[in-house]
Parts: sequence; C-alpha cells; structure tokens
Amino acid sequence: MTRFIFITGGVVSSLGKGLASAALGALLQARGFKVRLRKLDPYINVDPGTMSPYQHGEVYVTDDGAETDLDLGHYERFTGVASRQSDNVTTGKIYSDVIAKERCGDYLGATIQVIPHITDAIKEFIVSDITDEDFVLCEIGGTVGDIEGLPFLEAIRQFRNEIGPDLTMYIHLTLVPYIPSSGELKTKPTQHSVKELLNVGIQPDLLLCRADREIPEGERRKISLFCNVHEDAVIPALDVKTVYSVPVRYHEEGLDNQVCRHFNLDAPAPDLTRWIKIQDCVLVPEGEVNIAIVGKYTGLMDAYKSLTEALDHGGITNNVKVHINWLESEVFESEDALSHLEGVHGILVPGGFGERGSEGKISAARFARERQVPYFGICFGMQMAVIEAARNMAGISGAGSTEFGDCEKPVVGLMTEWMQGDQLQQRTQNDDMGGTMRLGAYDCTLADNSRARNIYGQPVITERHRHRYEVNTNFKDQLEKAGMRVSGTSPDGLLPEIVEIPDHPWFIGVQFHPELKSKPFDPHPLFTSFVNAAVNQSRLV
Repeated sequence: MTRFIFITGGVVSSLGKGLASAALGALLQARGFKVRLRKLDPYINVDPGTMSPYQHGEVYVTDDGAETDLDLGHYERFTGVASRQSDNVTTGKIYSDVIAKERCGDYLGATIQVIPHITDAIKEFIVSDITDEDFVLCEIGGTVGDIEGLPFLEAIRQFRNEIGPDLTMYIHLTLVPYIPSSGELKTKPTQHSVKELLNVGIQPDLLLCRADREIPEGERRKISLFCNVHEDAVIPALDVKTVYSVPVRYHEEGLDNQVCRHFNLDAPAPDLTRWIKIQDCVLVPEGEVNIAIVGKYTGLMDAYKSLTEALDHGGITNNVKVHINWLESEVFESEDALSHLEGVHGILVPGGFGERGSEGKISAARFARERQVPYFGICFGMQMAVIEAARNMAGISGAGSTEFGDCEKPVVGLMTEWMQGDQLQQRTQNDDMGGTMRLGAYDCTLADNSRARNIYGQPVITERHRHRYEVNTNFKDQLEKAGMRVSGTSPDGLLPEIVEIPDHPWFIGVQFHPELKSKPFDPHPLFTSFVNAAVNQSRLV
C-alpha cells in the first residue's frame, strides 16, 4: 500500500526542500522501500522551459521529454529513480488542463471553481502514474503563506481526509535563525510558519528545522510545545560541508526513524555505506583541479546545478576536489580576458540560448584547442566549438549559427525535423517557444576507435537532449578533413551528436546534456574522463 509524505516549507524560500525530500527518499530506499518523488510548483508557467535561468535556475529534462523543476535533479541524484513527466506539475499546467476540459464540456455545465475542480485536479496528479511504490514524496513548491500555494495546501489537506492519516504524513521545513545581537536562536519564525499551516487546516507531523548551529534541547522543547509536535519529531537540519552528508546527518538526527514510527513500520536500519563513502571522498580528497566554466548565467549558480554536481561526481571518482572558476562569457569578447584561462586544468562551456556571450565561448574553445587544455562543450558549447573549428581550422569564412540571425555559412542551423522513435517530429521558426525543442532521451551511435567510444565502452548510448539547433551535416567533410571528427551521430546518421579532436589531449563536444544522468554513486563517464584529463593537465602546469 502506497504511503504519501508531503513536504512544505516556511519562513523563507531556498531552505532546501528539494534536498530534504531527496535525502529522505534515499534514507527510505536504504531501509528497503521503493520510493517516488514529485514536485508541485505553484507558479503559473506551464513548465519552467521558457523561464530565464536567473528566474528559476536550470531546467531539468526527463527521459520522456518533460522540462521540469531543478529539484527533480536532486531526486534522481539521491535515489537513482528516473523522473517522469508525471513527477512535476505547475499551477499553469493544472489550470490549462481544467480549462481545456471545461471547453470540451467535460464538466457538464458546472461552474468551475478552485474547490473542487482545481483541488481535484491536483489530487489526481498526486496519485497518477503510481505502481507499486511504498512511498510517494510530494514536495510543495514555494513558501507557506504565498497566495499562489493555497490550492495545493488545500488539496493535500483534503487528501488526508480522503485516504486517512495512517497513509499520509506532513513534514514542514522551517528556519530557526541565529540573532547575533542577542546571541540566541529564535523559534518564533517556526511558530508563525506552523500557524500559517494551521490556518489552512494542516497540522504538521514532523518539523525539519534548518539552523547554522546546534539547536539546544530547550529550544526544541519550546518548538514542540508551541507547534503541537512531539519533541522527537523536531529534527535539526544543520548546515553540512557537502550535500551528500545530508542523508547520514538526517539519519543521525532520527528523521527516518520518526517516519517509520509515524506509519507504524518495523523496517531494518538503513545501510548508509554508500553515502559514508561518498561523503569521505568529498571531504578528504587526494588532490585538486581547477575547471573554468565559461557561461552566460554565472550570476546564479542554480542555473548550472546539475553541471556542478556532475563535476563533483567526476571528482569523487578521481578522488580529487574540483574547484570551479566561474567566468562570464561576455568578458571573453576582449583579447585580454583570455588571461583568465591561464593555469586552469580544464575548460567547460555549457548550454545556453541566444547570441549574448557566444563570441566569448568561441574564444574559450579556441584557447583550449590551441593551448592543448582539456575542453568539454555541452550543447551550445559544442556548437560554439564547431563554429570555432570551422573558422580557424577549416578556413570557412563567415561560419556562424542561424540562431543569431542570417549568416553566410550556417554551420549551425535550426532543426526542422527529426525522428523520435518511429514518429517524425517537425518544427518551424514560428512555433511556440515552450516544449517545441528536441527534448528527452535519444539514442546515439558512436564511431569505432573514437575517444567517445572508448569512454562509454559501448557502441550505442542514450542521452537527454534540450535544443533547437544542430550542427549542419553539410560541413561534416570539411570539418573532418581539418581535424575535427564527428564521433557520435543519431542512429540515422543525420544529426551530429558528438565531436572530438583526436590529436588533442581531451577535446569533446556533445549535443546532449550528460550532466542530467550523473549521480554520486554512478558518475557519468564523460565527466569522469574529463576530470581525469584535468588531473593529468595539472601535472603539466
């Protein structure tokens, strides 16, 4: 029988509900339970695909082609359970579906209201696409008290009434701030946050209390008393040096024990060997490397969340600490700026959209190629490396991308059609922006005797995509004669997926997003190999 845990957040945003949900999922897995995690987001966008990374961080893409919240990346990295379209929903999606049904007459002339129609749709999402999971963990986005979150809170309130308290649990993540002027931890924000929940009819069963220092027993008793929560269910959630310490720390504080007690489950103690080993590798590395990320959204680290985590995973495998130098790509549009790359052990140019900063990324690719520095181009980063090679290796004057407007030699151009399974997908320049890219998992065939084939160790791979533009195969022969090899293609051979420079220490560009499939206990082979190349480079510098 499936049990449902709802995780809400209070006081302030960015407390880490996603990490808390993911860590709890990992703990329940370690006890032998099958888990699924999903996210309910109150914003009115249908999905985050058209949102600026500065607004909402990275867009996480699932195998089945959904553009989702970045917290789904945490869920996958901690549990290894592949997320699906059915694991993320927004207010925009809920309302779109309800309005579409109303237009079709599905409600038989009823007046459509938030209660019951919107809340019913939310509850339908919560129980959709579930098979034999022991636990479904549902994170409610936003902060308690936000007006847009009220329908979701009302829906989970109704949900408990319908299936019973024995199958539901409310966990509330809150903040216990330290006030330096008084030298005290303050419990009042937590009390007010729980009061906000009580105002909508939800009494939390367990409190996760974020703090930057130990919470004394007196404060925990005070929280228990005023928030009507058992003292053992007031769990400190203290800051840690690495996010991969969170499952271990939560277990030490009794989180999973309290969850099992709430559901009257007699489960074996969790095997946390995996997480202890990962934690030790992160905290006590044998060496270090410096990787430069040349991007256009460097003002918000969440814009590259999966990327930085994947680099850390590569560091874990190589037992080194990966230091990241964040470099704004627009800076590289002046010659002097290339001095910022002196001494780095690897250069990574990530995905992105639009012309801003593109010439800087091209300059970074040229620096890596000419100075023999390991280079990893992902999506847009691959395209910029190809344009650089076309201009400066193959002598194709005017090489550019139609993403930036008309160009003399469109080495990179808009994808107009491709195969998805046995279905032909077609797009035009005038299509809607949302959900019209090549999204989700696609197969890629690797060339024999290529670096990519050696890294993956198999002839066919599957990776996740999110892009509208592609490298033009009409320039393939010229590029390969100049020294840049297309080492991975779509199964039909029409879409270049991987390029590499064979006579370079490590120079690879990929059209897909390998960071989305990397996990601390199963690092992506490309990131493992790239960090290893950076380690070798560090011995030469």
